[in-house]
Amino acid sequence: MPSPHLLVDTHAHLCSAEFAHDLADVLCRAQHAGVGAVIAVGETLEDADRTLALAKSHPMIRPAAGLYPTLLDPDQAAAMVDFIRRHREKLSAIGEVGLDYWAVKAEADRGLQREIFKNFIRLSRELGLPLNVHSRSAGRHVVAMLLEEGATRVQLHAFDGKASVALPAVEAGYFFSIPPSVVRSRQKQKLVKQLPLSSLLVETDSPVLGPEPGVRNEPANLPLAIRAIAEIKSLPEQSVAEAVSENTARLYGTLVST
Repeated sequence: MPSPHLLVDTHAHLCSAEFAHDLADVLCRAQHAGVGAVIAVGETLEDADRTLALAKSHPMIRPAAGLYPTLLDPDQAAAMVDFIRRHREKLSAIGEVGLDYWAVKAEADRGLQREIFKNFIRLSRELGLPLNVHSRSAGRHVVAMLLEEGATRVQLHAFDGKASVALPAVEAGYFFSIPPSVVRSRQKQKLVKQLPLSSLLVETDSPVLGPEPGVRNEPANLPLAIRAIAEIKSLPEQSVAEAVSENTARLYGTLVST
């Protein structure tokens, strides 16, 4: 995409085994596509360690660390909180963290999930790090918790709820990141149509949520999300790229040189 505003992939799983053998090529393709940085989220302590190591070898990687919401282990959660505190200066975000009511059904387990998430929200406020949030089938509950806990720097990734559920988060200044799967998701298309451009970021969630189901996604597909947003909102792609870049800087600061 010809733009002085390099894009940031705000949520990708670069420590995934699917990228173990060709990550350098993946990042090279991303750069050629106009991607200047990738926020690499994690799901476990092992992911967090690996992402920090990858960032040393690949300067465009911006590490994040978090515990996936289905890992209902208070000891792992406490260890992740400690890891984030120790490595705060190297991290761009806490993530991914959040709630997943699609996978977690029992109320007792959901209660534990909420408690773990609450601790990460409080850690975000303590350290001044943005939250990169997972909210599958739990959008209303996630937004309510974030507001109740006074979260201020928030990205809701691949939000699967209705725009009406998202609007209180928009009013609070939270952001919603749109993946390339928007080209085939009516729910994502409706979300883009109804939310203001000033609340939108882009992500890939690589290696999933690509334009084609079942095909490995990668950061080079990020411009597809920009193009889809532009088409849905009847705006020039350049205008969308610039707005999204400004939104990203508002949440994360300057991650790439322009």
